[in-house]
Amino acid sequence: VLDFGNSTRTNRPVTQEMIRVFPATIELGLAALLYAIGLGIPLGYLAARKYGRWLDNVTVAGSLLGVAIPVFFLAYILKYVFAVRLGWLPPSGRQDPRISADHPTGFYVLDGLITGNWTAMWDAIAHLILPALALGSIPLAIIVRITRASVLDVVHEDYVRTAEAKGLYQRTITRRHVLRNGLLPVVTVIGLSAGLLFSGAVLTETVFAFDGVGRYVYEAITVRDYAVLQAFILVIA
Repeated sequence: VLDFGNSTRTNRPVTQEMIRVFPATIELGLAALLYAIGLGIPLGYLAARKYGRWLDNVTVAGSLLGVAIPVFFLAYILKYVFAVRLGWLPPSGRQDPRISADHPTGFYVLDGLITGNWTAMWDAIAHLILPALALGSIPLAIIVRITRASVLDVVHEDYVRTAEAKGLYQRTITRRHVLRNGLLPVVTVIGLSAGLLFSGAVLTETVFAFDGVGRYVYEAITVRDYAVLQAFILVIA
C-alpha cells in the first residue's frame, strides 16, 4: 500500500519523501488561504457597500490585476522589493539556517510553538509571508469578486430592506442578514481554492526555494525522476 517505488535521485522511498515535504506545502497553503480570506471578504464587502465609488472601482481593478498577473512574476517582484531592496523579509527558504530548532512535526511554525522556541517560530512566519502573498494572490482576487457580487445580490433582498425599515442597527443587519447569506457561495469558492493552493505551489516554492511539494516536483522534473512524478501527480489529482 502506497508503495510508489524509490526516487532515482535520492534512492529513498517516494512515500517517505512525500511525508517529508508535504508539511511545508500545507503550511504555506494555509498561510496563503488565511491571507486571501482575511483580506478578500472585507474588501469584497466594502466594495459592495460602496458600489460605484472609488473604493469599489479600485477593488475591482485590483482583483482583475490579481487574476491576470502570473504568480511567478509577482513572486519575483515581491522578492526583489521586500527582500532585496528593502531587506524587510528573508528572500528564500523556510528558516534561517543559523537558528537551532527542533522539527518534530515538520510544520515549522507549529514546531516553534510547541517547543517554546519563539525565535524559530517568528523566523518561520517571516519566511512564510512573501510566498503566501504570491500564492494567495489569485484566490484573494477571486474571493473579492465573489464576495462583492454576492453581497450586492443580498443587500437588495426584501428581508434586508425589512430589517432596515424596522430600525435595526447596521452592524446587526450586516452580521445576521447580509454576511450570513452572502457568504454561502464564498465558502464554496474557498473550498475549491484550498485544493488549488495545495496543488499549485510549484512556481511559488521554486522562486522562494521553499522546501515543499512544489519545489520537490520541480526538481524531479529536471532529472526525470518518474517514480516521484507519478506519485505526486496521483496525490495532487
